[in-house]
Amino acid sequence: MSVNDERDRLIRRIGELQRDLGRLFAQDRPPSPLFDSNLTMRQLKVVMLLSFQDSASGQDLAHHLGVGLGTVTGIVDRLVGHGLVARREDPHDRRIRRVELTPAGRTLTEKIADAGLADFRRLLHCLDTPTLHDLSTVMDKIQAAALVLSTDKTHRRHEDPGRDPGTK
Repeated sequence: MSVNDERDRLIRRIGELQRDLGRLFAQDRPPSPLFDSNLTMRQLKVVMLLSFQDSASGQDLAHHLGVGLGTVTGIVDRLVGHGLVARREDPHDRRIRRVELTPAGRTLTEKIADAGLADFRRLLHCLDTPTLHDLSTVMDKIQAAALVLSTDKTHRRHEDPGRDPGTK
């Protein structure tokens, strides 16, 4: 077996393990704040996108969702109605309206994230200390690789904004 075949096999196996863990967690859990909300998938995407940044313009959201600005306006209107986001004027360009999470929106995203982390923490408590050390080292390497991928993707997007970031 070649080194590439071995790497591909390991990557497939790790992916399967991650999927299986997700299934196990989903079977034995109280209702998630994600499922308790009355948000559509697109509304949830907007809320989650905003959880990773201070604010976004309608154009930014339209780009991330792959929809038109009119569609984003309707989504944001409904999220404003739910009290999860607010619009404000861009301090640098008064023609642009920024969308940001309200405290209720921030609370929702934190509850969604915390629900998943609670299961993971319960699992980690079942591991011995040397395994936790090993896992911490591996997670540091995964985070570093993710940062490199994120930086590369951002760099490519700025080099050629018309190019699909998923292509090489």
